Amino acid sequence: MSTAAPGHRLTATTGLHRGDRAYQQDQVEVIPHDRTAGCLLGVLADGMGGKSGGRKAADQVLLTAQQLFERYAPSRDDPAQTLKQLVMEAHLMIKLTAITSEEEPHSTIAAFLISPSRDCDVVHAGDSRVYHFRNADMLTRTVDHSYVQRLVDEGQISEDEANVHPQSNLLTGCLGTHQDPPLSHQHLGQLQVGDSMLACSDGLWHYFTPREMGAIVHALPPREASEMLISKARQRARGGGDNLSLALVRVDKLA
Repeated sequence: MSTAAPGHRLTATTGLHRGDRAYQQDQVEVIPHDRTAGCLLGVLADGMGGKSGGRKAADQVLLTAQQLFERYAPSRDDPAQTLKQLVMEAHLMIKLTAITSEEEPHSTIAAFLISPSRDCDVVHAGDSRVYHFRNADMLTRTVDHSYVQRLVDEGQISEDEANVHPQSNLLTGCLGTHQDPPLSHQHLGQLQVGDSMLACSDGLWHYFTPREMGAIVHALPPREASEMLISKARQRARGGGDNLSLALVRVDKLA
């Protein structure tokens, strides 16, 4: 998918794989604004809770994103507020779903909103991540709301140890829990030609260093980069892989 604005084009793709799990509980979408060129929302949700609870939670995140973005007016509305509203509304919808079902549905969220001016805002909760690459170099990534990230922050373990820690799946913040989710927003400023935004679930980022991911998203067009990331993650999982998903958008020069 591609959407053009003055002087540049946004090229976007998504990727989704069930991994070695019995059920697909990740959901991902890149939504172009239907009235404004060069404006889009990338949103990814990794659902948890029972065989269908996690999928219901992830579906609620995507549905809330679609409804909010339909009403979003880039010339009038604040992207940061819109993303925070997305987190809180999806959280409430998941909690309402939980009341009517036996499962305890929860979900992560990782989302980025690119404005027609190329400004980019990011929000996340849980351990799904958003990376910002300039060419092959990682400029920023979100910091997980997880138990092992807290240990890393406190200097008790290294990033490498966190990746193989037995409690790496314990989250300290996500959607659908009794506590309100964290509202972790970042304003990245204006994206440049050659920049890429990558949202992905832990089923994908777990298998890569930022350097590897940056090299792939820089060297290949987004669709091919997405396919290579998924195929390498599947090889490295060796039959024990989680659901994996990604949304990738690159800023390209207009030909």
